[in-house]
Amino acid sequence: MSITPLMPVYPRCGVRPVRGEHCHLIDEDGTRYLDFASGIAVNLLGHSHEGLISAIQEQAATLMHVSNLYGSPQGEKLAQQLVDNTFAETVFFTNSGAEAVETAIKTARAYHQHEGDTTRFELITFANAFHGRTMATISASNQEKMHHGFSPLLAGFKYAEFDNLESAKALMGPNTAGFLVEPIQGEGGIRPASDEFMKGLRALADEHDLMLVLDEVQCGVARTGTLYAYEQYGIVPDIVATAKGIGGGFPLGACLATEKAARGMTFGTHGSTYGGNPLAMAAGSAVMDAVANEEFLASVREKGERLRSRLEQFIGNYPELFELVRGKGLMLGIKMKVESRPFFVHLRDNHQLLTVAAGDNTLRVLPPLVVGDAEIEEFFEKLSAGAASYEYP
Repeated sequence: MSITPLMPVYPRCGVRPVRGEHCHLIDEDGTRYLDFASGIAVNLLGHSHEGLISAIQEQAATLMHVSNLYGSPQGEKLAQQLVDNTFAETVFFTNSGAEAVETAIKTARAYHQHEGDTTRFELITFANAFHGRTMATISASNQEKMHHGFSPLLAGFKYAEFDNLESAKALMGPNTAGFLVEPIQGEGGIRPASDEFMKGLRALADEHDLMLVLDEVQCGVARTGTLYAYEQYGIVPDIVATAKGIGGGFPLGACLATEKAARGMTFGTHGSTYGGNPLAMAAGSAVMDAVANEEFLASVREKGERLRSRLEQFIGNYPELFELVRGKGLMLGIKMKVESRPFFVHLRDNHQLLTVAAGDNTLRVLPPLVVGDAEIEEFFEKLSAGAASYEYP
């Protein structure tokens, strides 16, 4: 048999973690890696947070799964926490970010069809976005590398230029149901949208009764220094897809919506066997208990500003390698003047520093939000050593 037992869809590297300690991963051979990738913005409380571990252990020993045909005290608790701390008035729980975005797409379409307008089904999305790997979410992206092998794509998506309001306006028509946008593109290279762009989309949505749908799967849940990034733009969305950090490492996603936006999501329109299971709800509630307070959010903002400031000083030492730093909070990207992936591999394999490569030759810096001074110092030691020893491919 030539195929591997694990379907070979990932180019897996030689790092094989078996244990985590705070901001470090330990390989099966004992090698320690500083984790400034956080499972791509998932492990926001690190790898050994007592509150999260205790909540999962206690719930696992009590009740792990029950059908959504029954009442859900655990789901009601986490939904209320999200409603109390966001714009949302209702929540649907999923197991992943792609499922959360799928739910958001269905919610946006269902709103118009519930109102009797079956012509509005198209969402305007934006170049270089990443919304997931399902058929609908790859169709929502213009990235051909994700389309290869899966044609035909699903209809109902038009691609505008990111952070270009006129480009979005030009695509509007009688079939437009709304906009689907990442406030900060993650996979696309840690590219924050401008205030003018986000406020402009909100104004267009209000004027034409469209849904403003935000994909905050990567930038949400305290990652940028507010619970959700939309808060920093001074807007209120209609629908938000969230996942990754919301479970702290346990598979969990959610679609948040206003009462108006969710009008079409009535009995029988959507469902999930595992979505909202008690174990996931316990994890999500523990994460919200930890991060949904001003003291924690202020600490993320302070550490983010400190890390960004030092990075901006650091890259000046290597003008041939680095161009600029962008992002918000502890969602930072270093745009490089050379390909970022070989440098990301160099840091991982030779200096035991885990980061994440992204589009636009960007190196993503996504530490756990509980990162401390010692880990930040270790990060700069490893990054400096990596830059000094890097040989261009």
